[in-house]
Amino acid sequence: MSIKYTKDHEWVSAEGDAATVGITVHAQDALGDVVFVDLPEIGKTFAQGEVAGVVESVKAAADVFMPVSGEITEVNEALRADPSLANSDPLAAGWFFKVKLSDPSQLDALLDAASYNKFAAES
Repeated sequence: MSIKYTKDHEWVSAEGDAATVGITVHAQDALGDVVFVDLPEIGKTFAQGEVAGVVESVKAAADVFMPVSGEITEVNEALRADPSLANSDPLAAGWFFKVKLSDPSQLDALLDAASYNKFAAES
């Protein structure tokens, strides 16, 4: 299982053609206390870079972009019920949605942890 990152501060953990997507620790730090998440519809297909959801905090609202093209297979209902999971456990229990990848090679263009951490520190 590999974890990749986008410059929009999403993470994607992929295994085969299945992937889980969430926001990074840096993103939730910048947002502050998350109070609402708008998750995509199961079965909906998105192209890489499209807005797939929204996360709202006491400070701001931010789009959640699709890090890779694919079809939504599952959404995190626990996150919908308790949006603070995006703050308390953004890389595990606070995941946003799962996707069936239409082009797994898109993962190759995303950032690895070291590259993302360097990018996040500079932004």
